[in-house]
Amino acid sequence: MSLRSISQRILFSGSLLISPYLAADLVVLQYHHVSDRTPPATSTSVALFDAQMDMISRLEMTVVPLEEGTRDALSGSLGEQNQIALSFDDAYESVYTNAAPILSAHGYPFTIFVNTNAVGSPGYMTWEQLEDLAANDQVTLANHSTDHGHLARRPDEPKATWRQRIEVSLDQAQETLATELGTTEPLFAYPYGEFDQALEKEIAHRGWFGYGQQSGAIGPASSSTRLPRFPMADAYGQLNGLKDKLMSRALPVPADQLPDGVIGQNPPALTFDLPPSISADRLNCFASGMGRIDFEVKNGRAKIQAPRAFNSRRFRYNCTHPAGNGRFYWLSQQWLDLSKPED
Repeated sequence: MSLRSISQRILFSGSLLISPYLAADLVVLQYHHVSDRTPPATSTSVALFDAQMDMISRLEMTVVPLEEGTRDALSGSLGEQNQIALSFDDAYESVYTNAAPILSAHGYPFTIFVNTNAVGSPGYMTWEQLEDLAANDQVTLANHSTDHGHLARRPDEPKATWRQRIEVSLDQAQETLATELGTTEPLFAYPYGEFDQALEKEIAHRGWFGYGQQSGAIGPASSSTRLPRFPMADAYGQLNGLKDKLMSRALPVPADQLPDGVIGQNPPALTFDLPPSISADRLNCFASGMGRIDFEVKNGRAKIQAPRAFNSRRFRYNCTHPAGNGRFYWLSQQWLDLSKPED
């Protein structure tokens, strides 16, 4: 059994003593651009971003630093109300010019994941802007690799070549952030949200938390190296669905039951034991681009598999279940088809 599996079993079994089904979870929102002039697929309009922050305020939800909230969520010590963390990938200039003033007005802490080679390029923050943010104790600057490359091991890539490649990408970026900004946060966001188990082990070896782009909340059963975040681009962050995401709960499936995201067959199958709080007849599962899909349950074990193959490099299965008081449990499994070309 892996070290991650052992640690997660300890966390999960220990949290059962404090009823994880009743405790709160951490919801992390993930942004790229906050702008009306950048690519729609990765952008949140300024007006929508402002309205999202207003909704968090109206709901009287607590926004916490990402590392603090993650540690508390994994240990099951968040109390009764969900907490929120805000994160931004790539260090785009629009975050400095448009998002940061709104966040400052609310007094909300936030984290920016920086791919260091892009700093100072058109559309990205400069080191001077990042240094300005680093002086604010509400802002955390963290690692998003050197070059925003695809870090999962490629088919037929020798292990030694892969290891050398990811060590440069992970460790050089961390060293650059330390040199330029004096920051050494143990936080890493996977470029494109792509990871495999070998990469997760490298993140765990460094003692870092690893954040993906699959949706859902973080709870006691989550893995520290494949932490979910809700993407907030315009297509996904509309206000009519935001409250459900802010109030969502982590479906309490131990992380070591979830498979490596790299697929061996297409469509892949996701299987896990249904927790005692989950009823098969109230579980709904969805596949990227296919809507709701059927699943089967035998002897308390669910099997979710899409009805046909996927054509994309990245796709997800999302499962939801009522959690009481108008809230929903949420589980998202991200899949990666390495036979498809890199972006």
